[in-house]
Amino acid sequence: MSDGRLSVFKTYKLYVGGKFPRSESGRVYEVTDSKGRWLANAPQSSRKDARDAVVAARKAFGGWSGATAYNRGQVLYRVAEMLEGRREQFVREVAEAEGLSKSKAAAVVDAAVDRWVWYAGWTDKIAQVAGGANPVAGPFFNLSTPEPTGVVAVLAPQESSFLGLVSVVAPVIAAGNTAVVIASAEAPLPALSLGEVLATSDLPGGVVNILSGKTAEIAAPLASHQDVNGIDLTGADAELAKELEIAAADNLKRVARPPVPGTDWSADPGTHRLTAFLEIKTVWHPTGALGVSGSSY
Repeated sequence: MSDGRLSVFKTYKLYVGGKFPRSESGRVYEVTDSKGRWLANAPQSSRKDARDAVVAARKAFGGWSGATAYNRGQVLYRVAEMLEGRREQFVREVAEAEGLSKSKAAAVVDAAVDRWVWYAGWTDKIAQVAGGANPVAGPFFNLSTPEPTGVVAVLAPQESSFLGLVSVVAPVIAAGNTAVVIASAEAPLPALSLGEVLATSDLPGGVVNILSGKTAEIAAPLASHQDVNGIDLTGADAELAKELEIAAADNLKRVARPPVPGTDWSADPGTHRLTAFLEIKTVWHPTGALGVSGSSY
């Protein structure tokens, strides 16, 4: 017997600048599960939404890149804690999005949380891997240190709605960049829910901005945007990736090309995504006079 209550459907929104706006266009599109059943209406982002997200990401970049690496690690670990607390929600959303059984979806979610913790641990270690002291001929210290590139547009994987998403977003911000993320077009709900987690964590607003809609429509203005410093083309097909790479060349963006089809997102990620959007700054400093007795220091 019905209890007379109406169903309360969740309203999914974008996540931009730490807030949850509806698309500027007012458009939505239907998201269905693997069997074609309606799940929700997701915002269909416009070019204006993309530009707004870049403004938010740029505003947040100074504070985030200027934070200590240790502090960034603490913030990312807090995000993992929040994800763990909402595990059942993400298991349900991943199962519906990818057509997985509950047990397989649970394994995917657990792997995504573990991946987030893994990148949280790298924030204060990547400098030792990517930088260091260089041997030079002369009385100088020569030090190379990695620095974040800036605002990075990230096209999330189309087929891996959560583990793949975490695998491309976490390293970008762990390295000190800010991100404008385009969620999987067919399965955006886990990404939009991630925005709710980020908003209730310690991550400053604007560090991650999440858009949903047609990947090509949103990515085009980001690839040509003069205030975007890098773009990850993971979620683009070969034709779209070529178009975006040409557009990105206009202001010499760093470009991470799409991985090979069928990428196993559960495999060891290595450090290449951490270093993809890092710049190396090399500093020379005199050591003082070097004589028979050594440095005057």
